[in-house]
Amino acid sequence: MGHVLDVIGKAEGVLGVSALSTLIMPSGTFFLCDTQVSEKPTVEELAEMIRLSAEAVSRLGEVPKIALLSHSNFGAAPTESAVRMRRAVELVTQQAPDLEIDGEMQADLALDEDLRQRIFPNSRLKGQANLMILPDLNAANIAFNLLKSLGGGLPIGPMLIGTAKPVHILTPSVTARGIVNMSALAVVDAQSRMAENS
Repeated sequence: MGHVLDVIGKAEGVLGVSALSTLIMPSGTFFLCDTQVSEKPTVEELAEMIRLSAEAVSRLGEVPKIALLSHSNFGAAPTESAVRMRRAVELVTQQAPDLEIDGEMQADLALDEDLRQRIFPNSRLKGQANLMILPDLNAANIAFNLLKSLGGGLPIGPMLIGTAKPVHILTPSVTARGIVNMSALAVVDAQSRMAENS
């Protein structure tokens, strides 16, 4: 991955590149970040990743409902990863107050509004989360592949975000349909960038 990023480069003013993967499931379309690039993002890198992911999800016609996932729920555990996710939510809320975001939270709370309302009735997140930010590369990649395999999801991506040019990744397990879907996504990304720069 490193040599590809050296060639395409980061977009101006961006801290880092990350990967947003899509799963089309019977229960909806879900986006997970970062499944391929950022090994252990800092609070600032997470905040940027969240904003860029939300922009990408919006370009694809979905309203981003963002959950920062953790083993901890809303300050229940003082571990480094939980605190990092909680601080990222605070930072993004300051930077982009219109985003619908909350965390840190366990995955079941992100997907089940009734459960979330029982445990944390003041959550800013309404309904089911569709954009999930994970604390590190291991967690994101494992979660994505588990969901894809067990849930029968159709994977698209990963789509690189934060790059200077519209470049994306095809994994070794990609199918012919996956190549077509990724190509369509790349075209939408390129057209959106052209429209923004015109």
